[in-house]
Amino acid sequence: MRPFVARFRCAEGCDFEAGLDEVVYTCPRCGGLLEVAHDLEALRQRGAAEWKALFDGRFRTGPWPYGSGVWGKKEWVHPGLDEAHVVSMGEGGTPLLRVDRWAREIGLQDVRVKECGVSHTGSFKDLGMTVLVSAVAGMRAKGVAIRAVACASTGDTSAALASYCAAAGIPCVVLLPRGRISTAQLVQPIANGALVLELDTDFDGCMTVVRELAAGGRVYLANSMNSLRLEGQKTASIEVAQQLGWESPEWVVLPGGNLGNASAVARGFLLLRDLGLVSRLPRLAVAQAERANPLYRAVSAAGDRPGTRLSDVQVEPVAAQPTLASAIQIGAPVSARRALRALEALDGVVEQATEAELADAAARADRAGLFTCPHTGVALAALEKLASRGVVRPHERVVVLSTAHGLKFSDFKVAYHEGTLPGIASRHRNPAVRVAASASAVEDAIAARFGPS
Repeated sequence: MRPFVARFRCAEGCDFEAGLDEVVYTCPRCGGLLEVAHDLEALRQRGAAEWKALFDGRFRTGPWPYGSGVWGKKEWVHPGLDEAHVVSMGEGGTPLLRVDRWAREIGLQDVRVKECGVSHTGSFKDLGMTVLVSAVAGMRAKGVAIRAVACASTGDTSAALASYCAAAGIPCVVLLPRGRISTAQLVQPIANGALVLELDTDFDGCMTVVRELAAGGRVYLANSMNSLRLEGQKTASIEVAQQLGWESPEWVVLPGGNLGNASAVARGFLLLRDLGLVSRLPRLAVAQAERANPLYRAVSAAGDRPGTRLSDVQVEPVAAQPTLASAIQIGAPVSARRALRALEALDGVVEQATEAELADAAARADRAGLFTCPHTGVALAALEKLASRGVVRPHERVVVLSTAHGLKFSDFKVAYHEGTLPGIASRHRNPAVRVAASASAVEDAIAARFGPS
């Protein structure tokens, strides 16, 4: 059987290629980002039914590391990596929840939430970081000189990188924008022993610094411009199809910041289609916070120019303003061109959400049983708007990617229900009620809420 292989190649069409164990992030000829290219002819040596049976047999139950939602698809992710170098924390295999009550409230029949935050460090970033850190472990074992692995982060990336590096015994450096992430997000890399550096700038400023360090060979870059990350993140798409009985939903909706995840979602579904495991592609909706919306602005402007191809659109950087969705407060997304190609391939749209819209959408979904982070609130608010305009039709099945666990943003939740978020009316506020310690006082409170018995 022809071996399964994958290599870096230029995503912009140059003929540049490199091995996955080479320290390279961009094309040396055109400066474009890279992508991981798999040998599809080799993968087609197994039929769709064989791949489905293999993946189903491993899903959450296979021998280590194949019970991982990522490494259970190893042949489609990093086929050449020695198992001895895999660094896995049981990532993936996350629930795909039906949220029927919330769906009915917004006029839809079938909405499911892929709970990517039910993961080791509480966010979807684990999916990509297990691949990147495992690759680094393999490279170091071969003698590649990597002093430390580093990232710029708005919180979740740093937590995932620090955890996986700690498990592998690899030095880790994280650059955070001072005062712009939650306490829970800050303490995670500290607890895992990373060198945590708080910079007096925003995420884009941190990204500039870490890219300079990586370009000089002083650190190995772990941000999503490193396409190894996307290979892990694309497995969320494969899981969604698997959990739907190897079918694609009509829509996938996700929040977008640095925009690598939009590309990863498309890569997963395109590979599923190309290998015959699904018969069609879903449509893609990328949701941005209104205060950090360069992709939304660019695509909206292109819509005013009939005949414009999304792959030809230029995404101009913006000065991202503070937003409750702090993880996507990014004004110069490095994967903008990747995201445009994903939107073009999946007939996608871009929507935005105001601060009030994202906060109210998160609270409304919570009242239907979820516990959402503010970034997922952006995606939920965007879906509400798309449904109200008829872009998403009532009968269409929708999957929303929830990117982080709501417990990492408890301050946001508390402030919403206390009514102390600046400029937000908290339409679904539900504060605790203080009552006397007596049965009659409790009964009065119950009657006030639900009516007399």
